[in-house]
Amino acid sequence: MTHVLILGGTTEASAVATALAARGIRATLSYAGRVANPKAQPVAVRVGGFGGVAGLVAWLQRADVSHLVDATHPFAAQMSAHAVAAAAQAHVAHIVLTRPGWVAEAGDRWTRVADIPGAAAALTGAPASVMLALGRMHVEAFAAQPQHRYLLRFVDAPRETVALPHHRLVVDRGPFTVAGDRALMRAHAIDLVVCKNAGGVGAQAKLIAARELGLPVVMIDRPAVPERVEVHDVAAVLRWIGHDADRGV
Repeated sequence: MTHVLILGGTTEASAVATALAARGIRATLSYAGRVANPKAQPVAVRVGGFGGVAGLVAWLQRADVSHLVDATHPFAAQMSAHAVAAAAQAHVAHIVLTRPGWVAEAGDRWTRVADIPGAAAALTGAPASVMLALGRMHVEAFAAQPQHRYLLRFVDAPRETVALPHHRLVVDRGPFTVAGDRALMRAHAIDLVVCKNAGGVGAQAKLIAARELGLPVVMIDRPAVPERVEVHDVAAVLRWIGHDADRGV
């Protein structure tokens, strides 16, 4: 019997869960647990880590999972690497649903960096008003550049004090609009935007707004991941499950 484990926390993961539920296919959606109030889902939900590769293998076997769909954030490199290894060890079919990365267009003023430390290093210089469009996990790295005024936008209010001496926090949940992000940047007199190359449409508004305002963007490249099969839409995932992909490939 088919049982699909969806590694989620993204819009794409929710879309897969909805599509599988509509077809009566058994599925479980797994959240890492970083969002306090995740969106309600039409399938079974679990929250929290698995305990590394060994823990994920054990869960796949115990739950009799036939298909593993990695629909995590493109920057969840460790989880994605664990999924590749665990699927192979448990002989479970595995596929990745991911968003194509963003590509700079005419009018964009991007500086590409390899990682979070590289982004922090790129902010060396005179004080400026910086929008950190990164979520809450990596903000502490920018304490190395305390001269700036930072604008933060989180899905949930942080439980601990943010380690930046000069910052303002906006608690909001996307998808965001170009008009809204343009107004936000103007209201806070933003000079520069820092973001990850997450790809997709829902988070692209800030890039279009920055382009329209002529603002530079520090763009963090996606991390390296093991070789795996990738698709970019839910229909491809459904076709893959329907054809009963070879296990362990």
